[in-house]
Amino acid sequence: MERFFTSCMGSMPRSSELMRARRLVEAGRMEAADYGILVEQQTAEVLAMQERLGVDMVVSGELGRDNYVSFISEKIDGVTQMSMAEMMDHIEDKQAFDEILNTLDVPAVSIKNAICTGTLGYTGDIVLEELRMMKRHTSLPIKITMPGPYLVTRSMWLAEVSTQGYTTKEDLGEAVLDIYRQEIEALMAEGVDLIQFDEPVLTEVVFTEGKTRTFMCASLSQRKDPTEELEFATHLIKTARGFVDSSKTIASLHVCRGNWSKKEEILLTGPYTPLIQLFADVAPDMLSLEYSTPRAGELDAFLRDPRILDSPIKLGLGIMNPRLDVAESVEFMVERGREAADIIGPDRLALNPDCGFATFSNRPVNTYEHIEAKVANMVTAAKILREEYAER
Repeated sequence: MERFFTSCMGSMPRSSELMRARRLVEAGRMEAADYGILVEQQTAEVLAMQERLGVDMVVSGELGRDNYVSFISEKIDGVTQMSMAEMMDHIEDKQAFDEILNTLDVPAVSIKNAICTGTLGYTGDIVLEELRMMKRHTSLPIKITMPGPYLVTRSMWLAEVSTQGYTTKEDLGEAVLDIYRQEIEALMAEGVDLIQFDEPVLTEVVFTEGKTRTFMCASLSQRKDPTEELEFATHLIKTARGFVDSSKTIASLHVCRGNWSKKEEILLTGPYTPLIQLFADVAPDMLSLEYSTPRAGELDAFLRDPRILDSPIKLGLGIMNPRLDVAESVEFMVERGREAADIIGPDRLALNPDCGFATFSNRPVNTYEHIEAKVANMVTAAKILREEYAER
């Protein structure tokens, strides 16, 4: 890809028509095939929007997914979708869990998790059909987004029910890796330009001192030692990354600090410094990181760490906050791009939002009107940066 190539992170708002159709399917009042036709029609519109705005690499918008991770319950055998309210039946400290949800602005009845309730089985598609659908409607380079293997393992583990399939969370993780191996092989055989592993929960591990504080994970009794937990995460992510042949496909790792609410004060805060060793060990081709907000810490300090500076890892620089209605100025985006390019060089830099615009289908954090203005400014900033660094 060329210098400063632009892309979105993944999710886009679902229309009211699409949300209603999904409810009808769940109620048995609409055929899944008819719902699939509607998803494809609206995905084609999302792709066309990105192409019209001049984005270099397109995403699907994840319109057919319930949320960033729970959709896998529809794709993998041995997994059941549960609402947070249903999960409370299997959680020992129900009051504490309810307090977490209230504090974090999460309605227990509306957010769902994919929970392991038996032995996992690969059915031949997690995001493969989404990729094929995209190829029917665009000739642009394609980014396909997947919940990372650590996120999937940790969010699926609810000991009281998951032990019906696996003795430990570690055993579950190995089963997840086997499924990811098969899916990634299928994606590369189909042909995909970039596979992005989404691992937002990594910041929870390092910023909460081992205490679970977000609804992103069903596991309320995981290890308390962040170092031990990061070792587990590193093993899963590094192994999955190893399934990607970098001569054919870019392997990208996306890490943010939560994207479920427009209330910035309840989202996690802290620099990526505690995760640098994991990044170095996993060695993705690209890191897509949140850097438009002060909550992310200093960009300069992160990039000058020798484990980043002296590596070949490219940076997908987050230059827009998906939760803010106002579009960041072109000048702000260009300045952030300059700051990064002057340290790691323009050949290692891409531009993107901090995160998706609708991590949960029923809780989008922005509208298409604002999204288009933001993305248009990003594309303009990329053009300016390419011209400015053309001779460097």
